[in-house]
Amino acid sequence: MSGGLSHKIIAYLGRTPNFLNEVILADGKIETWKATDKVKPTMDQLNALQSEADKIENNNQAVSNRQKEYGTVEKQIEFITEKGLEAWKTNVQAIKTKYPKE
Repeated sequence: MSGGLSHKIIAYLGRTPNFLNEVILADGKIETWKATDKVKPTMDQLNALQSEADKIENNNQAVSNRQKEYGTVEKQIEFITEKGLEAWKTNVQAIKTKYPKE
């Protein structure tokens, strides 16, 4: 995968900033940096975080895929009601195995 600039910034800060007003990106660059917990990084600093950014991106995709397969809370309750809690736990584990996080 190719962890983009936003994922590199998340790796750098150790959290997800508000990308609407705290850290604004444009044309593949940082346009505005208002994060107060760390100074604005250089592109070299961010590029050094590529593998961590890839991991964040991969894990986000795994979570998204899992959520789609789990279905809504209502669907999960219906599954539990019809097949039981143990069957639901087995199903959840199968989905986690299908879409592993790093």
